[in-house]
Amino acid sequence: MKRRPYISEVPFDEAGSDDRSIYLTFDDGPNPGCTGQILDLLAEHRVPATFFVLGAYVKVHPDLVRRTAAEGHLIANHTMTHLDLTVCSSEVIEREINEANRAIVSACPHAAVQHIRAPYGAWNEDVLSRSMDAGLRPVHWSVDPRDWSRPGVDAIVDAVLAAARPGAIVLLHDGCPPDEIGTCKLNGLRDQTLSALLAIIPALRGRGFSFRSLPQ
Repeated sequence: MKRRPYISEVPFDEAGSDDRSIYLTFDDGPNPGCTGQILDLLAEHRVPATFFVLGAYVKVHPDLVRRTAAEGHLIANHTMTHLDLTVCSSEVIEREINEANRAIVSACPHAAVQHIRAPYGAWNEDVLSRSMDAGLRPVHWSVDPRDWSRPGVDAIVDAVLAAARPGAIVLLHDGCPPDEIGTCKLNGLRDQTLSALLAIIPALRGRGFSFRSLPQ
């Protein structure tokens, strides 16, 4: 069976056939009201993760990106301004990807940016091609609890635990897109995600899972 040109879970031939790793990923940060709290929790529980950051936010909050990398997490590209790239020209796609890369490297020169996630998980051949031309590996997800919609802590926890399997890539959020920032209350924006993680991490460990950043 031919593989898709993006990964939605980590294949066993990369992680090992007996591996029970699971991969937490966070989109739409860095956010001063959310990212630090999530980093605190991950540090307390010694959980590595991958953060798909927006270049526009990186330029405003470079300290959060540096902290994220310094604490052992991977920094990945989520474009500059969170456009739906499937309705953009090739030139705009390239600009969104490359400007985000430059913002990340400017904030954190030692960050090895190797992955990209398209906003909204919206891929087409042009987006995939431009991503790979930039030297980035396209990454989707296999577990989506829709935490961005604030469905309730129990709903987030139940969705993750129900879909968890070895190699799964879990989609979570530590911010919100620029076009939604006016309607987002930064105070408590991702409190449900934070509370859910307090239950998800020990529950998955109890099932024999271990947490990793995405393979480089």
